[in-house]
Amino acid sequence: MHKIVNSLAVPRNLSVRLANCPADIAAAQRLRWEVFYRERGAISSGNVQMDCDPYDPVCDHLLVEDNALGTPKVVGTYRLLRQSIAAMREGFYSAGEYDLSPLSHSPGEQLELGRSCVASEYRDAGTIQLLWRGIATYLRQHQISTMFGCASFHGIDPDAHADTLSYLWHNHLAPQSLRARALEERYVDMARLPLGGYDPRQAMRKLPPLLKAYLRVGAQVGDGAVIDHQFNTVDVFIVMPVTEISERYTSRFGAAA
Repeated sequence: MHKIVNSLAVPRNLSVRLANCPADIAAAQRLRWEVFYRERGAISSGNVQMDCDPYDPVCDHLLVEDNALGTPKVVGTYRLLRQSIAAMREGFYSAGEYDLSPLSHSPGEQLELGRSCVASEYRDAGTIQLLWRGIATYLRQHQISTMFGCASFHGIDPDAHADTLSYLWHNHLAPQSLRARALEERYVDMARLPLGGYDPRQAMRKLPPLLKAYLRVGAQVGDGAVIDHQFNTVDVFIVMPVTEISERYTSRFGAAA
């Protein structure tokens, strides 16, 4: 993957690339621990300050680095798992929360997006654009037809997100052919409020930034939310057919990649 430098981020010197060695993956795991565990209250199962699981070794890891101080510092990351790899290994991470069988009929290579995070001081348009440009390059290189994964609300009380979950259900539900459903033992009804029982504009404003970004490029949601006690989140399934990604996304990010 070609390195993309953000020349507008001064005094930062940001670039994006794929991890190419164990040290790169470890840097991503340390950033994930800082964001998910130290900042957002995920429950750690050990003393090592790294977020690791069995999927890491078989995934590609997209890294945004700040090179301003000479030694690259990982400030943003995404974990990418292609269907062709998942089929030979552990399967998809999302299968622990959702029945992915509807997606099995989708033609072409599929890509699971996960473990997205950005260091707090770098949460701005420049860093996010680099991540998405890196993904756009990856989509072309591997001829991805469908992207999917989970997006999260902070906290494990779905009633605290009743208006936003209901808004997603009523306005962005995926068609049956792409509608992954939460596993029965983990299923949480998203339609917690009826139409007219919440302010759609207010609900849209309250959506987490990443989820809002997904919707802007044409993402849709699956059936049912899932409570992830370890990560202190309420998760929703997101699916994005690449051919249906909005033209706005293609022109803004794809061309730049």
